[in-house]
Amino acid sequence: MRAIDVMTSAVITVDEDATVQAAAKLLAEHHISALPVVDKHDRVIGMVSEGDLLHRAETGTEQRRSWWLEMMTSTNQLAAEYIKSHSAKVKDVMTRDVISVTGETAAADIAVLLETHRIKRVPVLRDGRLVGIVSRANLVRALAMTIHEPSSGAEADDRAIRDKLLTELKAQKWAEVSPVNVTVKDGIVHLWSSYLSEQEKRALVVAAENIPGVRGVEDHMRPVPADLLG
Repeated sequence: MRAIDVMTSAVITVDEDATVQAAAKLLAEHHISALPVVDKHDRVIGMVSEGDLLHRAETGTEQRRSWWLEMMTSTNQLAAEYIKSHSAKVKDVMTRDVISVTGETAAADIAVLLETHRIKRVPVLRDGRLVGIVSRANLVRALAMTIHEPSSGAEADDRAIRDKLLTELKAQKWAEVSPVNVTVKDGIVHLWSSYLSEQEKRALVVAAENIPGVRGVEDHMRPVPADLLG
């Protein structure tokens, strides 16, 4: 299993000149822990995470040390910490040394990267440009669908089914489904998305059932929580 098989393709990103408050709002609204920071060519130039926003002047959470530790800390480090806790721009708080993978990177290797570097997600790049992101949740979901690795033929068939279904859903105005919420294992489509109405839920199942090669549909969907509907 590779990054391209488990990644989320619809990635929420932010510009380096965006405000810290705008980045925080995106993290909160989309229930994610980090955002790729991209330039105008969709090249990843950084990541801004919850950890980068942990110590902020606005919330009174700046780093504090005892006076003697403050004396031992270099002025360069103190200045860098001041910038990170007070700057209003994403470019000043983001992490610039970004760990990334390609679509062909094995899921096992991604798991090692996440664990080794103590991060929760990695961007997937093609020719330096962002094409997706793989998170711990993506890997856990893939694990839930996999007891034994399928044969290469079965894997190819499952991928073809998934691609056809995602293409069909993308063409439908009512279907707002993230690719990560559609998995296929041995011809069985698993749907994990949230839904607004029973009609939308049924339509998603019907769309999956109509894809050639589908042997069945497993419904893991949940209604959108009432508190998110406004």
